[in-house]
Amino acid sequence: MTSTQHPPFPPSEPPHGHGLANGHWDGSGGGHAPGDGHEHASPPPAGGHGDSAPPPGGGHGHSHGHSHSHGPAAPVSQHLRKVIAAVLIPFATAVVVGLVVLWPGGAPSHERTGVGFDRQTQAATVTKVDEVSCASVNASGEAPSGDTSTAEGSSAQQQANGTCKKATIRIDTGKDKGRTFTEIVQPDQSRQLSEGQEVVVAYEPAAPKDLQYSVTDVNRKFPMALLAGIFALAVVVVGRLRGVMALVALAVSFMVLTFFILPAILQGSNPLVVAVVGASAIMLIALYMCHGLSARTSVAVLGTLISLLLIGVLGSMFIGWAALTGNTDDNTGLIHGLYPSIDMSGLLLAGVIIGSLGVLDDVTVTQTSAVWELHEANPAMGWRGLYRAGIRIGRDHIASVVNTLVLAYAGAALPLLLLFSIAQSSVGTVANSELVAEEIVRTLVGSIGLVASVPVTTVLAALVVSADRPGTPEVAAAAAPARTGRGRRRKR
Repeated sequence: MTSTQHPPFPPSEPPHGHGLANGHWDGSGGGHAPGDGHEHASPPPAGGHGDSAPPPGGGHGHSHGHSHSHGPAAPVSQHLRKVIAAVLIPFATAVVVGLVVLWPGGAPSHERTGVGFDRQTQAATVTKVDEVSCASVNASGEAPSGDTSTAEGSSAQQQANGTCKKATIRIDTGKDKGRTFTEIVQPDQSRQLSEGQEVVVAYEPAAPKDLQYSVTDVNRKFPMALLAGIFALAVVVVGRLRGVMALVALAVSFMVLTFFILPAILQGSNPLVVAVVGASAIMLIALYMCHGLSARTSVAVLGTLISLLLIGVLGSMFIGWAALTGNTDDNTGLIHGLYPSIDMSGLLLAGVIIGSLGVLDDVTVTQTSAVWELHEANPAMGWRGLYRAGIRIGRDHIASVVNTLVLAYAGAALPLLLLFSIAQSSVGTVANSELVAEEIVRTLVGSIGLVASVPVTTVLAALVVSADRPGTPEVAAAAAPARTGRGRRRKR
């Protein structure tokens, strides 16, 4: 029986099933990562092109195994495996050595100052709230005087003539559990207390007994935990197993930050070195855990590493040139007071590097995946064509990511920008202040690294994925049966 002949595929159309990628079997052109929900295809027989043998009558009898590229692709040759390993293995080894050498073994202890966050705190509950005259709880017994047109004078007038709240608060944790104390809440205070409300109280053992406890914040652990649970559920429902792996990678990232980066900086290690080692560890764990151990992921790692190095160099240069100290508010001042040996400008640079890492991962993985998919769609396309097509995708990505970064920093600094607006300060005055200048340098240095990551990652991916196009006798011999199984050979 004569088999039915089929017209050749056009150059832009990939053969169905994608079981062969450039004559090399790569297990679906994508090396399915966990969570794809597709069966892993095994290497096809010598005439199958990823499909089963045609049944009598000339039918195709496709058994694709759904081998489209949904996950990271395996390296397309043993040679490329060696090249990528020659770069990544020394890098990963250096990261492990850095972790071992700089491992802090815990944060150093210190005497509590009782200032800011450096206070002992306990959980408590508001058990009763009574309204009282502010004048009756005024310690001096005299109404304050002053210009009521000012904020201070107006506040004093309200405290003298308004209605205050007298809250009874019960300690729920610690050695004084069950003890109660009272606190007066002024009418102009931003935080008002209500009966049954859970709060956080600060404890100062050196103060008089009736003044040892004071309310510092609201206990918002439950809504925060609920929101985190909703986030995790959404990630798992949409991402399935890959979403689970993303959450595990997120947990590992926080562990590296909590148990390595922060204690190592407090121990006096160079913040820049600690940030580079910690960020590299997070990058390797997160990318390979979420996207699989493959050439595609390895290219994204290389692109991220090169971009991080650029961010580190530019950040170090401009933080020093702009004379940014990193000591701009009460919190950084407290850190510097407790640990004078910490290099605060280095800490600022470390924050720039770690803050840029998350967005860099997104850009490099997306660009690498785009180039791989372009190659899957048209295996005949050379690395220059892949680069041109990939960079067109990257330009859209650059525009959206840079805008996202700028708006994120502007949103975080909105109260500060509002103060400058109230003071009617010029743009130059605002930008020159160290508080704003830090954010500008952080934003621009991170954005330059993001912009650079697009062409760097795209050209790396294009070179890697197109490096083993059919042409060698071994590749041609492997590819020929696949083409004859479909009819006429496709010309390249």
